[in-house]
Amino acid sequence: MAGGSENDDVLEVSPSRNEADETESMLKGQAEIWGHMFAFADSMALKCAVELRIADIIHSHGRPITLSQIATCIDSPSPDIAYLARIIRFLVHAKIFTAAAPPGSGETLYGLTSASKWLLHDGELSLAPVIIMNNHPSLIAPWHCFAACVKDGGIAFEKAHGRQIWDFASENPEFNKIFNDAMARTTKIFIKAVIAAYKDGFDGIGTLVDVGGGTGGAVAEVVKAYPHIKGVNFDLPHVVATASAYDGVSHVGGDMFESIPYADAIFMKWILHDWNDEDCIKILKNCQKAIPKKIGKIIIVDTLIRPDDNDLFEKTRLVFDLGMMAHSSHGKERTEIEWKKLLEEGGFPRYTIIEIPTLPMIIEAYPA
Repeated sequence: MAGGSENDDVLEVSPSRNEADETESMLKGQAEIWGHMFAFADSMALKCAVELRIADIIHSHGRPITLSQIATCIDSPSPDIAYLARIIRFLVHAKIFTAAAPPGSGETLYGLTSASKWLLHDGELSLAPVIIMNNHPSLIAPWHCFAACVKDGGIAFEKAHGRQIWDFASENPEFNKIFNDAMARTTKIFIKAVIAAYKDGFDGIGTLVDVGGGTGGAVAEVVKAYPHIKGVNFDLPHVVATASAYDGVSHVGGDMFESIPYADAIFMKWILHDWNDEDCIKILKNCQKAIPKKIGKIIIVDTLIRPDDNDLFEKTRLVFDLGMMAHSSHGKERTEIEWKKLLEEGGFPRYTIIEIPTLPMIIEAYPA
């Protein structure tokens, strides 16, 4: 341009579309990593809500209530309302609780959602004890050992505590109770779905052994729904020692790797995912010895990973697989191909998968 400086002839060039897309992509990536980095905050906030019984307090009023009303009901002479407000704000954002301003002026009212109803301690279907268990320091510690397991092999729980989880539980009554309470609650949730979906599957069974049945809640529910069945709850001696009495159910202590009580059918909920293939085959072969060859069967309630699934529990099933790394002796969640191979090698080549509206599925298998 006449009379202009050399710089006047240089036009400003805006960033290319590719550069803008890359910038936006990197920003999203950064946000995702921050989110994953602090994902533990979800669990910690849930644990806090369960320990403070926030859902129970709201539920007891029968309607949404104010922060000050919640604070008044917390078991403490001087709860810190500012801390409570920050916890509830986070949980409202996570859609665990609702927050609504009343007409006109007044304090915000906090209410329950379909999610927070699962936090009720006295609810028939409650995940509160499971939240307490999974956030217990003893169960969190092995997750920090994943890198060591990748580098050196071994068992994460053993690296964290010097022994495996079953030995740890038998030596720690308080932890054992927390663990058993959590398992009993998951049993209530899953067995309701199993009984509704399996329907005629229990009809022809005279005797049913629940292998690794914990304190007996699952087989008790089956017997309650099908009174003609004689139920046997089979687990380690220190586990059945704490079991309650149930009509139609006997408790038997033992070791499934040694032998299993004889029955028409065997029930196993979340047992085989605790063990590696070799151990599972031992358990399955002992199951085969314990049931009639022609009419016997095993009813497995366990997680089945389907990589292309896009249902409500897809990510949770993958998280459970990491949980097996953290807490079990080389246990894992399996795909259908892996289950098929395991069942065949364990003596159960015929099987049917029955989907139920919850996290695990039913695998009904028959001996060769």
